[in-house]
Amino acid sequence: MVFHKEFQTAGKEPGLQVWRVEKMDLKPVLKQLHGNFFTGDCYVLLYTTAAPSYYIHMWLGSESSQDEKGAAAIFTTQLDDFLGGGPVQFREVQNNESLTFLGYFKSGIKYKQGGVASGFQHVVTNDMNVKRLLHIKGRRAIRATEVDMSWSSFNRGDCFIIDLGKDIFQWCGSECNSFERLKASQVAIDVRDNERNGRATLLMIEEGGEPQAVIDALGPKPNIPAGSPDDESVDRSNQKKGALYMISDAAGSMKASVVAQTSPFKQEMLSPSECYILDNGVDSKIFIWKGPSANTAERNAAMKAAEQFIKEKKYPRHTQVQVLPGGGETTLFKQFFCNWKDKDQTTGPGQAYSLGRIARVVQVPFDSSGLHTNKTMAAQHGMVDDGSGKVQVWRVEDGDQVPVDPSSYGQFYGGDCYLVLYSYRLGGREQHIIYTWQGLKCTQDELAASAFLTVRLDDSMGGSPVQVRVTQGQEPAHLMSLFKGKPMVISLGGTSRKGGQSRVGSTRLFHIRQSSTRATRAVEVEPSAAFLNTNDVFVLKSSNTVFLWRGVGATEEELAAAQYVTSFLGGGSATEVSEGKEPAGFWSALGGKKEYQTSRSLQKMVKPPRLFGCSNKTGRLIAEEVPGDFNQSDLATDDVMLLDTWDQVRSWPDLNVELSSFLLAKDYVDSDPSGRRGIAITTIKQGMEPPTFTGWFQAWDPKLWETDPLERIRARF
Repeated sequence: MVFHKEFQTAGKEPGLQVWRVEKMDLKPVLKQLHGNFFTGDCYVLLYTTAAPSYYIHMWLGSESSQDEKGAAAIFTTQLDDFLGGGPVQFREVQNNESLTFLGYFKSGIKYKQGGVASGFQHVVTNDMNVKRLLHIKGRRAIRATEVDMSWSSFNRGDCFIIDLGKDIFQWCGSECNSFERLKASQVAIDVRDNERNGRATLLMIEEGGEPQAVIDALGPKPNIPAGSPDDESVDRSNQKKGALYMISDAAGSMKASVVAQTSPFKQEMLSPSECYILDNGVDSKIFIWKGPSANTAERNAAMKAAEQFIKEKKYPRHTQVQVLPGGGETTLFKQFFCNWKDKDQTTGPGQAYSLGRIARVVQVPFDSSGLHTNKTMAAQHGMVDDGSGKVQVWRVEDGDQVPVDPSSYGQFYGGDCYLVLYSYRLGGREQHIIYTWQGLKCTQDELAASAFLTVRLDDSMGGSPVQVRVTQGQEPAHLMSLFKGKPMVISLGGTSRKGGQSRVGSTRLFHIRQSSTRATRAVEVEPSAAFLNTNDVFVLKSSNTVFLWRGVGATEEELAAAQYVTSFLGGGSATEVSEGKEPAGFWSALGGKKEYQTSRSLQKMVKPPRLFGCSNKTGRLIAEEVPGDFNQSDLATDDVMLLDTWDQVRSWPDLNVELSSFLLAKDYVDSDPSGRRGIAITTIKQGMEPPTFTGWFQAWDPKLWETDPLERIRARF
């Protein structure tokens, strides 16, 4: 393969590199002009992470020629080959770029008219004779498009940048909100600082308050029409619709045969020696998965196969394409699989460490003594403190809350709902968390009562607690750590009410596992050998014996927790059994031997967190993801924001409409294409954010909203 001389520097250090296709050649674009794209051109971008892992993007302008698109495709394939076939490849079409791409340009991307064919160059200019108009669209993914320099381009719902060279005006329509103004200001500052070398003056002007310089440039102002609604928002109902095809002979006369008509899929459907298309065309996305041992010609023809598939399906020309090597799957791809396991990952709350070439979240080992100082650790492990504060527990009974005897704190029954109030001190202030634990076998009335009682308890405390709703089996690490060294014991059904205990089965099996924070939980499972796991400890109680089964990878703490469970079950001393040395009586109590989880892998991939702005104003859930590495200023105070950390979803509400933010979060989880269900949902109030939320945002500033963000950015004008 012949390689372009520009590739000598490709991927040598972390960060973004951008090249423009010029007369069938590649030319680098200056760093301070990254994010500017001529609509008549094509570009190749390479993003390198510290791991390193590589992301290649081929960007196609709406007015670029067929020859330029062909050249961009050739350079993309060459660059992929040069980097060993490991990069993830994206095909980006103007106005429909992927979130990954948009994430590189936090102050927005700018589309400029023209291109190399008409003599337009990428240059930093001190030329003050510029005259252009930029139309700013988007709340999360910001796009600035060059439009005709005329009043007819304006509307009242958006912001525009009137660029007159030495003066740059940010014009705000009467219908645009403060968050849109904030985002437009970032674009205006970027134009001044990077395109004008800081030599221009910035001014923010309101519709109706235009200075003479603007009237001189645009002529007399007519009536401005109203704005049109943003078309960027994504309807979640489309996102879960996918079909899976296997490609044969991608390099020749490609054929695609159906593997599965609808998602969620199973990972086992992907054979390492084949290439596949995951068709999410209804949401304008196509993924190509290249098996690690598929033949080279097929792997190289992947992008061509995707384009042919789009044509055959009559999908829009702007459909996004991602080409993924086996082992380099993106989050968006993995969400279509109900059981996706990354290399060395186990099920359940095993110990969490990040690995692999694509991982970008650095894992922090847990150490309770550093919880208050290390917010990143607090967030990753979901721990606001070490659980040594004050605990009160109530059971929901006949529509009211009844105190639980402290001697049985930590024992939960699947037929009940409980309220757990936890109080602790942070920074000299008392803080509170209400955990609402909902058993899988409780009644609909109890579920409704638990929600009502949570709100009542919250109100009685002045609205200051953080609320966490927990479904049985999805307990967060912090809740597990509240019971003073004892494990949390969860019975499959039954109730702890006086005289209400239902009869339990004669054979019971409890699965004991330690979380990454060293808290342990004992969960009752169906008494079957299929539930055993080589990494953990199990307690099996039959009508005449108690067995304590120890897996090869089990820890001492899990063993100690198992001893507690045997005393809780009653039935005398337990017979300890090591994996591989089980007596016949053990298997017969479980109904015979069966296959179970035997791979010793306690490491769990840390999946990168995702942040969404949500609304349901249209009657259906609209969730728009924040591109790139998000920060605190991406939290729009007039939206419900959802922070998805995979084992938990945290909703950060608008104007204290807790109920709507909880329902939005629930809709979001229910529409997840991977089929995740019942994970914990936490509702967080502005100004009361616990470290389990703030730790996901780098350099969180608790005073950020004490001053108007718009005033702060205006100070940079």
